[in-house]
Amino acid sequence: MALVSDLTTKVLFETEKGYSYQCDLTNSIIINFVDTVSSYKIHDFLIFQRKVNSVDILNMLYDLSDQSDAQLIETTKRNFSRNLTICEIVQLRDLLNGTKFTLSLHSMLCNIVNVELI
Repeated sequence: MALVSDLTTKVLFETEKGYSYQCDLTNSIIINFVDTVSSYKIHDFLIFQRKVNSVDILNMLYDLSDQSDAQLIETTKRNFSRNLTICEIVQLRDLLNGTKFTLSLHSMLCNIVNVELI
């Protein structure tokens, strides 16, 4: 017998530091990154992904002050609020970009299959 969690979740993307999955019950994307779990509607997920991608990593690398070693990353609805190091920001970017790619690929495949069925 399948568990309820097996029936309602779909893993989207996984890295060494975290994973993402889609919950069909809440119609949301769940991000588990370094033991921090946050849930997003698709619109909020895309905003969060753009925000993490907009962090200027090169500026952080070249700035020798102690303040540039980490940056506070938080979402508007307080789903995620952490002070991340440069490496963690890159790892979170990888997870979020991989998740977005998976969602985009799935959407394209569904469109192609629907067009061929018509």
